[in-house]
Amino acid sequence: MTAITYEHIKTCKQSGARLGRVHTPHGTFETPIFMPVGTLATVKTMSPEDLYDMNAQIILSNTYHLWLRPGHDIIKEAGGLHKFMNWDSPILTDSGGFQVFSLSDLRKIEEEGVHFRNHLNGDKLFLSPEGAMDIQNALGSDIMMAFDECPPYPAEYDYMKKSVERTSRWAERCIKAHARPNDQGLFGIVQGGEYEDLRRQSAEDLISLDFPGYAIGGLSVGEPKDVMNRVLEFTTPHLPENKPRYLMGVGSADSLIDGAIRGIDMFDCVLPTRIARNGTLMTSTGRLVVRNAKYARDFRPLDENCDCHVCQNYSRAYIRHLIKCEETFGFRLTSYHNLYFLLNLMEQVRQAIREDRLLDFREEFFEQYGFNKPNAKNF
Repeated sequence: MTAITYEHIKTCKQSGARLGRVHTPHGTFETPIFMPVGTLATVKTMSPEDLYDMNAQIILSNTYHLWLRPGHDIIKEAGGLHKFMNWDSPILTDSGGFQVFSLSDLRKIEEEGVHFRNHLNGDKLFLSPEGAMDIQNALGSDIMMAFDECPPYPAEYDYMKKSVERTSRWAERCIKAHARPNDQGLFGIVQGGEYEDLRRQSAEDLISLDFPGYAIGGLSVGEPKDVMNRVLEFTTPHLPENKPRYLMGVGSADSLIDGAIRGIDMFDCVLPTRIARNGTLMTSTGRLVVRNAKYARDFRPLDENCDCHVCQNYSRAYIRHLIKCEETFGFRLTSYHNLYFLLNLMEQVRQAIREDRLLDFREEFFEQYGFNKPNAKNF
């Protein structure tokens, strides 16, 4: 019995992008899809009802942060993450690896695992592949991620080669330590930086372990967009066609479309909610910074082409006032809009795949959004 299965529906004749469904113990979601991030068992300022309302079909939570607060033992006692946060749809948990490597300045990598400092209080901690599996098994997420090393960008070839080999060994240990394979799927993470042969080696190593899905890690970590697209172009062809492909940590509109064109099924990022709290909005005509003084008397919606309840009921002037005053309701409105925008964008991408016109859609969207303009600003 496999907890996670991928159903291929269609391949776009124009772009090669995939339309599909992923079946999980807590329901099915359509792909390509964007997953809102609920780091601490909540998507910041959003209720589960908000997420259902905007058709968020799957959300992501963070193993590292939930391990520290409130503790995976408490969540297990509550009946698992779904019951703890009142979310009855699919949940993906990351492995904690990215946080271990990004939040701790003092860390020591050994074959057994990683020694590092708690970013909250400085306490010494240790996380191994077996530990990451134990935490995620307790959380009860539908999709778990193998514990991997997240090398910096750029990284020297020799270091990256050793890192890829270690990640492959850790992946095998994760499979052995996974205690609930019948109701929790475990994805492997392909690493290798910008080196084509190392990406191929990583993919081949992980495919030999027969994971039910594969993520591409080590991108969206500071590399130019053209490098990310190039890496996807030579990595995704090595991944199985009958299993989902997940690009980790990507959430800008252009990268979601470009990733789908290159065969990616799943995306996640904190970007839409993080920039929302600073008053930056994603709209059909590009970036809008509602904090700016020019919107003080602008009584239009954030996006006149958007049908979300924020744009139907609140003005730029009112939302600017809330953000300037640091009112939580303002953060809630901007976060809702940005998440709705990306979820709706992915529905448009799926429809364009159905109609075999994703490249045309990309051109139209980029033109309207302003990506084709000189010195265009992205997020």
